Amino acid sequence: MSRNVPPAFHLKVLTSREVLCDTEAREVTLPGLDGYLGILPGHRPLVVALGKGKIHYLSEGEEEEFSVRGGTAEILPGEVTVFTEISQDEDKP
Repeated sequence: MSRNVPPAFHLKVLTSREVLCDTEAREVTLPGLDGYLGILPGHRPLVVALGKGKIHYLSEGEEEEFSVRGGTAEILPGEVTVFTEISQDEDKP
């Protein structure tokens, strides 16, 4: 019943101005329009619209997060790509 699922997936978070993250992650939480969505390695393919909130991810034992305001995410079993805009609270001059 168990299948061979890798321990991590490739996570890329992009804005129109920069790459916020390009790393291997063990899990990520995304702010969907209807609530938060948890993604683990081996997740079924999905495209989801994002709302305002925080993207949290665990990479190499360290947890990171970004405040975002909408966007989209493409989720594949070995890869998650997020297209978003960073929240104004987090913008740096």
